[in-house]
Amino acid sequence: MKQTKQEIAECEGTEAVRRRAPRWVKIVAIVLAAILVILVALVGAAAIVWRNEIGTVASFKKVADRNEAHADGAVYRMDVKGDFYFDDFLAQGGASSDADLIDFITNSITRGIIQMEIKQSEIACSAFTAVTPAGDRIFARNYDFSMTNTALVFTDPGDGRYASFSTVDLQFLGMDQDKDVEGLINKITCLAAPYAPLDGVNEKGLSCGIFMSYQGTETVATDQNTDKPDLTSTTMMRAVLDYCATVDEAIAFVEAYDMHDSAQTSFHYMIADATGASAILEWTNGTDLTDNDGSARTLHVIRNDDDAAIGEREGAADYQWITNFILQPGYYGSDAEKPGYDRYEHICGQLASTDGVVADEQAAMDILASVGRRNWNNDDSNSITVHSVVYNLTKKTVLWVANEHYSEEAYTFRFSL
Repeated sequence: MKQTKQEIAECEGTEAVRRRAPRWVKIVAIVLAAILVILVALVGAAAIVWRNEIGTVASFKKVADRNEAHADGAVYRMDVKGDFYFDDFLAQGGASSDADLIDFITNSITRGIIQMEIKQSEIACSAFTAVTPAGDRIFARNYDFSMTNTALVFTDPGDGRYASFSTVDLQFLGMDQDKDVEGLINKITCLAAPYAPLDGVNEKGLSCGIFMSYQGTETVATDQNTDKPDLTSTTMMRAVLDYCATVDEAIAFVEAYDMHDSAQTSFHYMIADATGASAILEWTNGTDLTDNDGSARTLHVIRNDDDAAIGEREGAADYQWITNFILQPGYYGSDAEKPGYDRYEHICGQLASTDGVVADEQAAMDILASVGRRNWNNDDSNSITVHSVVYNLTKKTVLWVANEHYSEEAYTFRFSL
């Protein structure tokens, strides 16, 4: 089809204008095109490099609201996608301090772009093991602290590590306990949550919990210093959940590391498995009056079949219980010196009356409710029970209640591994 003279003239005019366009316009166009290509490439690369982190942040959802009148923090759920570099953490020898742990998390998870944070504080708490008439093994735990936001964290890193559920106090990751966790930066910071579990259970039915132990005349932290690699309080918990299927495996794993308690405080731990075995792990040196050198402490294990050492009682071979004092006989001069002794005695009485048998998970939750901090001899208005959880180690299930809202469905969560 032939062009008209007018069309030919218009084309020639347009070409002339194009030829007359300044050189800098062409250069700018080329530069902008190059920048666009680079940006697309960077976004694509970031999506590949941080695909797991992006998926994890996207999963961060609030599942229970704050309630200032009841001193309730919000509850969130986070499903961690893929690996979170814990193999790399152990390969470098772990960490001997919170600062070293923070550096590793910052460099690994955000490639140094966003500074992460992990901190600890005084934790009260109670826990016990029990069995149902059907033979299901139970691990039950109260987490007593102050009003705070909580995360229900699910991990499944693969590569021979076990899937698990754990509870994390988001205050320890630097989240403001008086506000909801909002904004992209805060959610990215919560990617550190797998490194800060307070209790949890894995797919093999191994469960564990951390408890304040108030050791020494000024609550001295355990800080071993041998040639072994290093673990902090919560990274030891993470290692047990990721790599261990039984109490024996967990003890052997922990024995291979130096322990470094976080935030200049002291802790002991209880671990239980689906076979009915359980153990309390304590690092001590001497008695409470002389146990003031954290580097001199050694690991002591109290198993549930060690009748002579369980709470200085006999005949408690099928269950254990723990609050906030060292269980080793002779550590204190009197019962009055044992923090949490009243809760300890109450739980003991509940379990002893049935020889450690509870009807079901709800019956175990009822025992936890009976020592909930809002009602139990509480002379500290800031002390509350932030969460109560019952792990069925046989069925690998979780019954979790927020902020002492027992029997209220909006605050009750059930999960299965």
